[in-house]
Amino acid sequence: MNEKKNVNVLDELNKGCCMGMDAMEFIMEKVTEKDFKSLLEKQYADYKKIHDKINELYPEYSSKEPHETSKANKVMTWYSIQMKTITDSTTSKLAELLLQGTNMGIIEGRKLLNHKDTDKDVEKLIDEYVKMQEVCVEKLKKFL
Repeated sequence: MNEKKNVNVLDELNKGCCMGMDAMEFIMEKVTEKDFKSLLEKQYADYKKIHDKINELYPEYSSKEPHETSKANKVMTWYSIQMKTITDSTTSKLAELLLQGTNMGIIEGRKLLNHKDTDKDVEKLIDEYVKMQEVCVEKLKKFL
């Protein structure tokens, strides 16, 4: 297997987890509904778990650290959430924003699964990432 492909896929996956965790943090600041907040805390923990697995697996392919989202991306995510919720920060609006981001993560994850020839451990992690997000989408729909 091509080690570079595995590293690139793990980097993309890690960036997705970081973006998901950032979005959860930024949106949780605005959440007032207890059940919704619980879902976001669980989702954050799920991203963190996959992020940790990536960090465990990464040294098998590279001596470097996995790529994370840049400070600029983090700021852009925060700013985007602030702008999109300036006039509407209802649970429904917050769920909609998270659904959009989660669906983008699913699409990217599916692309990685479909178009990359990766080791089984990496493929398993991508699959776990996608399935976790698909479950989250179903749960988020209830808050629209």
